[in-house]
Amino acid sequence: MRQKNRAIKQLENQLQHYIKGQKTLSTRRCTNEYSLTLLSETLRERYQVAMKFSFWRFSHTVLAAFCLLGLSAASGPESNIQDMELKIGIVQRFGSQPTGKLQLEPTKGDRLKLKFKAGNKQQTLVTKNPVKLETVMQALPQPTVEEVVVLGIFRTFETAEDSANKWRSQGIEVEIAQPERWQVWAKRDVYSTPLLRRLLLQNIQASTNEKVYLDTKILKQVPRVSWVVDDNRYSPNDLEITTDKNLIRVNKSEKPETARLYAGRLNLQPNAYGTYTLVNQVPLETYLRGVVPYEIGTDAPTAALEAQAILARTYALRNLRRFAADNYQLCADTHCQVYYGLNGAAAKTDQAIASTRGKVVTYKNELVDALYSSTTGGVTASFSDVWNGDDRAYLRPVLDAATNFWNLSKQSLADEKNFQKFINIQQGFNESKWDMFRWHKETSLEDITKDLQKFLQVKNSPHAKFKTIQAMAVVKRSQSGRILELAVKTDNSTFVLQKDEVRSAFAAPRSTLFYIEPLNKGKPELWGYAFIGGGLGHGVGLSQTGAQNLAKLGWSSPKILQFYYPGTQIQTLSKETKL
Repeated sequence: MRQKNRAIKQLENQLQHYIKGQKTLSTRRCTNEYSLTLLSETLRERYQVAMKFSFWRFSHTVLAAFCLLGLSAASGPESNIQDMELKIGIVQRFGSQPTGKLQLEPTKGDRLKLKFKAGNKQQTLVTKNPVKLETVMQALPQPTVEEVVVLGIFRTFETAEDSANKWRSQGIEVEIAQPERWQVWAKRDVYSTPLLRRLLLQNIQASTNEKVYLDTKILKQVPRVSWVVDDNRYSPNDLEITTDKNLIRVNKSEKPETARLYAGRLNLQPNAYGTYTLVNQVPLETYLRGVVPYEIGTDAPTAALEAQAILARTYALRNLRRFAADNYQLCADTHCQVYYGLNGAAAKTDQAIASTRGKVVTYKNELVDALYSSTTGGVTASFSDVWNGDDRAYLRPVLDAATNFWNLSKQSLADEKNFQKFINIQQGFNESKWDMFRWHKETSLEDITKDLQKFLQVKNSPHAKFKTIQAMAVVKRSQSGRILELAVKTDNSTFVLQKDEVRSAFAAPRSTLFYIEPLNKGKPELWGYAFIGGGLGHGVGLSQTGAQNLAKLGWSSPKILQFYYPGTQIQTLSKETKL
């Protein structure tokens, strides 16, 4: 740590000297781009030198851990890979509410073991009683400044990751965070002083049109977690919770029936936002027992349950990087996969998980991006129809029907007339009997305006300062019919919403598979718009509703998966599989 601090201080001094030696900052784009690259490369080199020893120690630790888990080249039984332990953030921002409470409960006949540091000593408390975690706002001796350089705000991790990769290609060290919406930050460990952050911001603003900003907070108080055991109150920053039976109930409310049962152990740990995350460390196959019932239900046909189990396993292993900034791997809601513990586990879903143990979907021996949604609306989408980034060969438009009655290559849904004809067909699809297959929502201009203003304000968009919407129109669709560009004209400006932004900007659409019609309601002026479309969610990959229909028709789980992910294979996870 002293080496790191010394390197950063030296770099700051060099940069200050460099700035003083310049008469003025060049406004020429090429010079600014050179300055930005020089700053990034110099900082990265210094940081890498300072961290070389720490990285060696970390690498040695990781290698040792992988050897123990059977993940190194000289691995043990492959079952270790198939049931590796995951870190799931089941309560992500505990303390964001000043009076937040969580109750931890042992199962009948068991005890909670609470491990934490008291000063420099490790302490363990054991109790058979529930423990209530409470947050209180603790005043700081003096105000503290916390700030990050925000390089972008996004609705989804997929689009945030694409932005992060673009910044990395320019030499900027970044990390992905989720304080509320997904954000890309300049990496805090690298740009760790006010001077470095402002130099970076200055160079980016001078050389690009990206909407970047410095998010600065002055903290006078912070949330602290405490609890009472045997009339003694404790308040450490980190807490490990285990039981003899490896089962713990977690209750976010005062109602006993709302408690959720989790296997494995729990860790309460600080996150990147000044609050805490309750992390469940649980084996992969046990984790699936808390996912499959909540994602597709317990009454789905066996083949559909098996397909869901294989996908959920693949998705988890492919997405372990999502919450690296907060020191865990996956969340427990629809930003990842819904995971509510073992309350909903059933014999039928457990059997589907057991019968597919270790099975994953691969493309060229690499785990696929195992995206899926509730309902496609009759046609699946390509990856780039919804998010920025490279397309995946196995994620492409597929007519979501058992028989191919619409030729997507000859009747392209990028054509507005074809699309409107398609979206008004009700029968013949896998999802035809599902409520959200087709929908029609009329919304007043007043409500549309409020939703759009809120969305643009969150994104710090210059277009947010408008009062009225004058017109909207879809200007570009993908081959699957998804909206790629929707133009909005206001009293202040004209701008374009792209792809998945349209779901965030308006309350009415359930997907990006829709068209709009202006409504006057018998008056001369515009009253609002009708949103007419189909599907629920992004529509990429498997349809959970469609999979159930295909299973009822007798399709096997491999056939269902290869229908929604053309060109893929079902393989048993092994050390040769590219994670």
